[in-house]
Amino acid sequence: MQKIIFVTGKGGVGKSSYAAVLAQKYAIQGKKTLLVELGDQSFYKEFFSLEKVEYTPLQLSHNLDISLWSGKDCLKEYALYLLKSEMLYKLFFENKISRTLIQIAPGLSELAILGKITAGPRNHGPPTSHEVIVVDSYSTGHFLALLKAPKGLSEIIRFGPMGEQSRSIFNSLLNPEICQYHIVTLAEELPYLEGMELYEEIEKLTKMKPKLIFNRVIETNLKEKDFLEEFKLNDFHRYIKSILQNQENYFTQTNLQKIEFVILPLIFQSNPFEFIKSLAQEVNL
Repeated sequence: MQKIIFVTGKGGVGKSSYAAVLAQKYAIQGKKTLLVELGDQSFYKEFFSLEKVEYTPLQLSHNLDISLWSGKDCLKEYALYLLKSEMLYKLFFENKISRTLIQIAPGLSELAILGKITAGPRNHGPPTSHEVIVVDSYSTGHFLALLKAPKGLSEIIRFGPMGEQSRSIFNSLLNPEICQYHIVTLAEELPYLEGMELYEEIEKLTKMKPKLIFNRVIETNLKEKDFLEEFKLNDFHRYIKSILQNQENYFTQTNLQKIEFVILPLIFQSNPFEFIKSLAQEVNL
């Protein structure tokens, strides 16, 4: 069965690079993998110095493709799949009234995106050929809105195809055989607190425990207690000391909550492909 992994977290914590690392790891293991960005603009276009990243998958490396999916594009592909005619699609959707209704309809864009992502396991919609889909998803609040959209629509629209598809999509999101949720955070106050709130919300909604990833961790044999003032610390020493102190504190807090987590080290590498390969060695699937 196709595996779907949603990667989220507070903005700026490195979730896009982690999503690329995860996708690379599956590709290395021989899984035909699709790395999907959500939205209208591509982070990976600049990151990998690509000419373009579009809706149609582009091969990034062996076994690894990349795509950029927006609600509008997902809805258009699904409508064409149902209508089987470009002419009928234009007749029904390419007019001012329809475009306005689509733009203001609450949750429709999110439903179209999730319908596309879960099309394979549900055997509904345009077929997909990838064994694994890694979704570089929205940040915290927007991700929760995405996740809640099919549940909300299924409660409002109880009958008909739209209600049925909303329930089908939401059931797929609740199936641990299909979906996983990965939250990327930093060992810093705001990213950690926001990440833990997100952890609780996802667990409450899906009844699944997300995977927590501490990104950009400084790995050293030194501990915070090794930086004593009697050693005549300078500003750099005190800065490193505070970082190590934060890391130890947040790791301890997380352990006390009995939450398993993964540590990704801070790596300095200017080549994005080498950067991804280096970090992929640190990830266990």
